[in-house]
Amino acid sequence: MNNYLHTDFLLDTETARRLYHDVAADLPIIDYHNHLPPEKVAHNRSWDNLGDLWLSHDHYKWRVMRWAGVPESHITGSATDKEKFLAFAQILPKAIGNPMHHWSHLELWRYFGDEGKLINGDTAEEIWQSTQAMLSQPEFRAQGLLKKMKVELIGTTDDPLDSLEHHQAFAASPHKGGLSMVPTFRPDRALAIEGAGFNNYLEKLET
Repeated sequence: MNNYLHTDFLLDTETARRLYHDVAADLPIIDYHNHLPPEKVAHNRSWDNLGDLWLSHDHYKWRVMRWAGVPESHITGSATDKEKFLAFAQILPKAIGNPMHHWSHLELWRYFGDEGKLINGDTAEEIWQSTQAMLSQPEFRAQGLLKKMKVELIGTTDDPLDSLEHHQAFAASPHKGGLSMVPTFRPDRALAIEGAGFNNYLEKLET
């Protein structure tokens, strides 16, 4: 077997920084796999607050919160969006070293302008208030945020039974700018042979 790993090609920190900032940083994002709901993109959804935007569907954030001992009522339960966000901010300093810590700060700094502000229990209320007003602006709706992030294509994960009506509506929209949304095939339910309703699923798939 040929050895294709040569020391000449190993990246040092400075080279990695240069490749990102000088080459990759300004390139558009072509996102082949994500879990964005197609109807939310097609209808250009808005969010009332940062708790709703960050925590209503993000199972990665939920996992960190559970690991830190946050009760389920403040993760997926009956607590308000604000209570859930405050609980998340309170435990985030415990996640230093976890990518979630970095992702959350980059999201806050790059798209809400709070460069350098750390998310914790002491800053949570201020962050909640400062982002509240921004989320009412058009550029913070679903399509506006994707534009801010320089996304050109998103490939949603779709079951074979999905109608693709939202993809079709979005494709026909004159306001989508340079963004494309395409379906990708994810037949998980077709493989769940021991799951409830499997026979009913196959009947629908046959039809």
